[in-house]
Amino acid sequence: MKQATAKTEMSRFSISPDEDSSVSSNSHEYSSCPTKKVPIDSQYPDMDAESQNFLPDYHLDKKKYETDYHPGTASFGMSVFNLGNAIMGSGILGLSYAMANTGIALFVILLVAVSIFSLYSVHLLLKTANEGGSLVYEQLGYKAFGMPGKLAASISITMQNIGAMSSYLYIVKYELPIVIQAFVGANNGEWYVNGDYLVILVSVIIILPLSLLRNLGYLGYTSGFSLLCMVFFLIVVIYKKFQIPCPYIPDMDVILNETDVCTPKYFVFNSQTVYAVPILTFAFVCHPAVLPMYEELKDRSRRKMQGVANVSFLAMFIMYLLAALFGYLTFNVHVESELLHTYSKVYKSDVVLLIVRLAVLTAVTLTVPVVLFPIRTSVNQLLCASKEFSWIRHTIITVVLLACTNCLVIFVPTIRDIFGFIGASAAAMLIFILPSAFYIKLVKKEPMKSVQKIGASIFLCSGFFVMIGSLTLITLDWINNASQAADGH
Repeated sequence: MKQATAKTEMSRFSISPDEDSSVSSNSHEYSSCPTKKVPIDSQYPDMDAESQNFLPDYHLDKKKYETDYHPGTASFGMSVFNLGNAIMGSGILGLSYAMANTGIALFVILLVAVSIFSLYSVHLLLKTANEGGSLVYEQLGYKAFGMPGKLAASISITMQNIGAMSSYLYIVKYELPIVIQAFVGANNGEWYVNGDYLVILVSVIIILPLSLLRNLGYLGYTSGFSLLCMVFFLIVVIYKKFQIPCPYIPDMDVILNETDVCTPKYFVFNSQTVYAVPILTFAFVCHPAVLPMYEELKDRSRRKMQGVANVSFLAMFIMYLLAALFGYLTFNVHVESELLHTYSKVYKSDVVLLIVRLAVLTAVTLTVPVVLFPIRTSVNQLLCASKEFSWIRHTIITVVLLACTNCLVIFVPTIRDIFGFIGASAAAMLIFILPSAFYIKLVKKEPMKSVQKIGASIFLCSGFFVMIGSLTLITLDWINNASQAADGH
């Protein structure tokens, strides 16, 4: 009977039996589902296209018909490319700042640690998906802890995506005024080179109409363009290192000692060092995308998907390290929290950097609607899961989400604060806490005293330590900066 149950479970996921043939003791609760293949359209006649594409219905009996029999068509190489796109984002722009405030050696140690921890959490997530019988992150939360687990996963993913949207709009706020100035030669006093106004205009004219569409599948093609833009950005960062002389000291009345300014530091500890781990954590979050990509993988198995993750993380690790290193070596202590903006202090109208800015601006602007799409769907599922599609509700949720993100970008001083807070909270939840908690709860075949469960428990405790410690230090830094600003006045 147990073998028959195992075969049923494996057939549902189309997973090869290389290492997933054993099924946990809780598998029998799903074995009562009928094995007849039922078309999605006939099963859910009232479900809108948005819900089908991102967050399917969470009822356990219905969920099975929606994903269990999907064969998967993505090759290994395409899956590596897609997961690389999911990892790569605006976080790369903050890594040089992190290195400047940790030193080269400490940064490399932290980068290696965070990448290994992220890979380990992917391992936990994939194994939990097999044992728990779901390929949806929020559904795993529901099966593990009921509605609180589903809410924790949904809120963490929403916060992470809002942080990603904010970081993209920060790039618009910082970079678009520079591009406009290069073309029209405007002064900083003109309204159309004010970053706050430009963020609102771009959001209303470009992002909002695209976000209001019910199906944004075609915008997925921008992910490839976005990755190419970041590769181009990395090439330019390396190239400019050998063009910009040292010392580069902007807006300073007293010239510091050249040796001090130009000598790279290997270990640095200051008030900004606390942002390093959250920035790195933010840069490696891709976990909500892992399970959908696992579902799409051709001839899928947990080992094959883990291989996809290994290759993707290695490629991004190399890109992150090179971008951080050469950006830091170019500007040393003067690197800003958004690296691309730092170059505007040296070059006002450099053609190569102008092309990089235009490419990155186009990529992030077209990516914002794609990031907003699953947030809106998650809100719909939480608030109105049983209701039919409504354009009024669809529009209101979209406008509110975009307005809140705009307010965040306009009123929060720097992108560093977004990277820091989201990295310390939502990213820590998605990398450390949730995968290990789901694993401990849903993988029943391993006793709590097993090496695997002990490792997951330590990982869970480490996640709480990282989250609470980082949030505490960041909050203290904000309070200290606020008190200094008050004393200054």
